Amino acid sequence: MTSLSQSFDAPRFQSLLVVRLSAMGDIIHTLPAVAALREAFPHATLGWLVEERWAELLCTLRYPRSGRRSPQRPLVDRVHSVNTAEWRRTLFSFNTWQQMAVGLSELRGVRYDAAIDFQGAIRSALLARWSGAPTVYGSAQPRENAASMWYTRQVLPSGTHVVEQGLALAQNAMQHPAPESRVEFPVDPDAEHKVAGLTANIRDFAILNPGAGWGAKQWPAERYGAVARELEKNDIQSLVNYGPGEEDLAAAVEAASEGTARRISCSVAELIALTRRARLFIGGDTGPMHLAAALKIPVVAIFGPTNPARNGPFGTRSVVLRSASSATSHARLREPEPGLLEITPGEVAAAARQLLQNQP
Repeated sequence: MTSLSQSFDAPRFQSLLVVRLSAMGDIIHTLPAVAALREAFPHATLGWLVEERWAELLCTLRYPRSGRRSPQRPLVDRVHSVNTAEWRRTLFSFNTWQQMAVGLSELRGVRYDAAIDFQGAIRSALLARWSGAPTVYGSAQPRENAASMWYTRQVLPSGTHVVEQGLALAQNAMQHPAPESRVEFPVDPDAEHKVAGLTANIRDFAILNPGAGWGAKQWPAERYGAVARELEKNDIQSLVNYGPGEEDLAAAVEAASEGTARRISCSVAELIALTRRARLFIGGDTGPMHLAAALKIPVVAIFGPTNPARNGPFGTRSVVLRSASSATSHARLREPEPGLLEITPGEVAAAARQLLQNQP
């Protein structure tokens, strides 16, 4: 096993594959590291292997997945997508095997010099190795221990926040400190036009995001409604973002808001466009919260069982609310964590006003 300090000679570096398949927040956390790689190797071919569901974070749907970079695909030269969930469901289908073969052939055809697995899972490590890249970088302490079997260069993790850990992995590939680089998201003209219409009559708005990956992280809907009523006193309208399966949750927030909040469902591209226009974001440890932070929108983050030191809003003005009684846990329990319920609507509203008052 070779140390990353014995990395390839940077002037001979021509192409690099980034592997970060999912999910939304994790992909966003990887963007600063990839932006640093782009700045360090401006002429290299930079590819990204991602789940199809999240490809819009890298490239608009109607834009080519490879070729000259543009506002529609600002960061990477190539986007390679997989659909591992669907493949697992239809493993014995001929079409599935055909899709897998075509995708792998396209990936190997680029002949990447090296791959970096930012995910640390067995499936991501396997795909990084199957890309044909002779050098595969990964953490010496990956999320799934067996993943390290497929790395040719292992990096000891450093940094507290997951963004810092990703930057440390990129830094080893660059052989010098990672520069601070601006994160860019695709600009979808259709999404921008639609969101401009939806918000045409709203001067200032906050995005409320009541959903969460699992119940233990989910602050109650009626409390979001109470926060919306408080924001109305500051002439801030609340838009309630919700995704598939969260219709009832968003409706409950809207009802509790007594007419001060409005539900809005967005595609990924539309959510990017909507978030760019927001004065404030309020929500828990979710992908949309990390999107807001990456876009430099002020964030009120409501934390329960997950650790904000590792997963909190990064790189933006924020107030993180977490009870001292909350213990870090990733157990996917259905009910809200008790410490999360100690956070009151008054505390959230006060944090929101603090951020609004300090905005330029």
